[in-house]
Amino acid sequence: MQNAPLILLAAGGTGGHLFPAEALGVELMKRGMRVRLATDARALRYSGLFTRELIDVVPSETVRGRNPLALAHTAVKLAAGTAVALDLMRRLKPKAVAGFGGYPTLPPLLAARLFRIPSVIHDSNAVLGRANRLLSGGVSAIATSLPGVLDRDAALAGKTTTTGTPMRPAIVAAAATPFVAPEPAGPLRVLVVGGSQGARVMSDVVPGAIERLEPALWRRLKLVQQVRDEDMARVRAVYDRLKLDAELAPFFSDLPARLAASHLVISRSGAGTVAELGAVGRPSILVPLPGSIDQDQFANAGVLAEAGGAIRIAQGDFTPDRLAAEISTLAAEPARLTTMAAAARTVGKLDAAERLADLVMKVAGI
Repeated sequence: MQNAPLILLAAGGTGGHLFPAEALGVELMKRGMRVRLATDARALRYSGLFTRELIDVVPSETVRGRNPLALAHTAVKLAAGTAVALDLMRRLKPKAVAGFGGYPTLPPLLAARLFRIPSVIHDSNAVLGRANRLLSGGVSAIATSLPGVLDRDAALAGKTTTTGTPMRPAIVAAAATPFVAPEPAGPLRVLVVGGSQGARVMSDVVPGAIERLEPALWRRLKLVQQVRDEDMARVRAVYDRLKLDAELAPFFSDLPARLAASHLVISRSGAGTVAELGAVGRPSILVPLPGSIDQDQFANAGVLAEAGGAIRIAQGDFTPDRLAAEISTLAAEPARLTTMAAAARTVGKLDAAERLADLVMKVAGI
C-alpha cells in the first residue's frame, strides 16, 4: 500500500462531514488507494477509519459574523491553515483532494489549487454550503447528494454530478432491515434525536406532546430520545410520571441500529440525518434548525417531505399540541407509515460511496 496512490480527504470536524468522508475512504481503500484526512482538532474525538496517524490537523476558523475583529481572526487562522496545507501537499503529493464541506476544507482545497492537484467537493445539503460555494469555481468537479442543487447555475452545472451521500457501513447494514409497520395495538417505536449536539427544542416540546396523547398510546410507546445532560432531569420526570417505556441518553453510539428499529423518527434535518433516513427508509417528522443563512435544513427536509417520506414542521409551529396530533394520526394509520417509509427510501442512494469514488478516481486520472 505504501506505493499506492494517495487521496487526501478534507472535512469539517462534525459527523455530518466526517461520516461521508469515512464512507468514501473505506471504498477507496477497497480499490487499493491510500487515504488521509485533513481536518480540524474536533475530528480527533471520533473513532472509526481515521485513526490519529491518518489525520492531519489543519488550523481553521468558521466565519461567525461581520465583526471586523472576528473576521480578522478568521482570516489569520485560515491563512495559517493554508500554510500548513501547502506543506502537506508538498510532502504527501496526493493524486487528488476531496472536500466534504465546512471551513476546515478551505485551506486544503486552496492549497490543492495552488499545486494544480485535481480536486472534488461534495455537498450533502439541498443548498450548497458557504465553504463549498467559495471553492466551487476552482475545483475540478462537484458532487451533490440531491438532484437539482446547481441546475440554475450554468457555470457550475456542467461539472456537477449527483452521487448521493456516502453511507458509513453501519447505515448500509441498517438499510437491510425492512420496515415493518406497527400492529394496531402493538408497540410503537419512536426515536427522537437532535443532531450531534442534541437540541433543546426536543426536550421542550416532545414531553409535552407525549403527555397530550391518549393513555392507551402511552402503553404502546417505546421511546428512545436523545436528551442533553442539562435537560435530562426534567424530561425524565415527565416520562416517569406517565410510566412510559423511555430510554434517554445524551448520545447513542448505535444510532443506525436504533434508526432501523424505529417506526417513526422525530429529528432535526441536517444533511446527514436526511440522507440516512432516505437510505434506511424510515418515516419522520422533521424540524429544521431555524435562523440559518442558507436555510439548508429547511430545504433538506423539503426533499423528504415532497417525496412523501416526512412531515416538515417549522420550529415556530412545533408545539406540543401539533406534535401530539401528528403522532396520534400516524399511530392510527400504520399503512401511512409504510407508505412514508417506502417514499423516504426513494430519496436514498446506498451506492453513493461507489459513485463518488468513481468520480474522484476519474478526476485523479487513476
